[in-house]
Amino acid sequence: MAAPVGYRRPVRTAGVVGGGPAGLIAAEVLAGAGVAVTVYDRMPSPTRKFLLAGHGGLNITHSEPRDRLLGRYGDAADLLAPMVEAFTPDDLRAWCAGLGEETFVGTSGRVFPRSFRATPLVRAWLARLDDLGVRVERRQRWDGWADDGATLRLTGVGGAVHGDRREVAHDVVLFALGGASWPRLGSDGSWVARFAERGVAAAPLRAANVGVRVGWTAGFAERFQGVPLKHVAVSVRGSGRPAVRGDAMVTRTGLEGGPLYATGAAVRAALDAGGCVLELDLRPDTPAERLADRLARRRPKDSRSTWLQRSVGLDPVAVGLLREATGNAVPDDPAAVAALLKAVPVAVPEVMPIEKAISSAGGIRWSEVDDRLMLRALPGTFVAGEMLDWEAPTGGYLLQASFSTGVAAARGMLGWLAGR
Repeated sequence: MAAPVGYRRPVRTAGVVGGGPAGLIAAEVLAGAGVAVTVYDRMPSPTRKFLLAGHGGLNITHSEPRDRLLGRYGDAADLLAPMVEAFTPDDLRAWCAGLGEETFVGTSGRVFPRSFRATPLVRAWLARLDDLGVRVERRQRWDGWADDGATLRLTGVGGAVHGDRREVAHDVVLFALGGASWPRLGSDGSWVARFAERGVAAAPLRAANVGVRVGWTAGFAERFQGVPLKHVAVSVRGSGRPAVRGDAMVTRTGLEGGPLYATGAAVRAALDAGGCVLELDLRPDTPAERLADRLARRRPKDSRSTWLQRSVGLDPVAVGLLREATGNAVPDDPAAVAALLKAVPVAVPEVMPIEKAISSAGGIRWSEVDDRLMLRALPGTFVAGEMLDWEAPTGGYLLQASFSTGVAAARGMLGWLAGR
């Protein structure tokens, strides 16, 4: 039936709780479709964590082929696949270009803005959102739902709004509150209990992309903290997962770096099973037999350190690691040393705490959402980003999935609104 003359369809409203990449890209998609969007963020300004990620160079996505890229998401790869395919790394790069930030592919395949920083991108993005009519309400902490189960409860934190309490209602709501890493920037995982009260189950939030603790001797820690073990391959004993190559940084209390972050899931599984031992291959490009042959050419007057440096090119930190692993009793037999070089055992009693992690694993279980990312228990309520149960290593994969799930949730919200 035709609408009456002069009738205007009411403008639909959307609330977005969380001002990170997933929330803001969803707000952009919704506003671009004519929805009136308000973003609520507890921090004095949005995108705090995004800006922090750009301090050392904003790695926004990765250029590797589809199958390899999706494989970085582990057990969640098949679930994330349709979202990443709907908003691909190429789409993300085009989005950056549309904000005046052309991107380039680094030697490792990682993708960066030409400016190499997050600040210009964020400024242009916030300006675009403002042009689209998106309202960003800062210093607003979400404190659950009102008695009707849909209206949001908000409390002002800091500044002129501190302590102010109110309730707001929207036609549709997206939560993009992140995980539990970097709590000082707003993602503290406190939302888990509130969602559990509403019957929404979440896998425990745990540290991901984080270093591991190692019980170094005082002498080793003092001498080598801050020194990298370069070009090593790291694996978790008994995990069956392939080794990950890169540089591992020695810290006073353990190890940090890309290879450690990429083996995080295997480390946690081993710890859950009773214990974790890392194996570091100090010469991943050289077979043990060739190493043994080189080590067999020891000169009679060579000290152990000189022998290891001259024959296989070990630097002092690598020699020190061998001493740590053997209780300062590195064997003299070339074959035994070669075997040790290919799998130096390093016992790991625990990972670093979640507040030191780059990201977190766990989150709302996939069984709790439909294919539009709407919560089955709360119709009209959607989730995106790190609130969902997935993890990925550093390298642009974290931001890519955050953007992709934000776009997917926004499109799901539009579909849900259209069907009402």
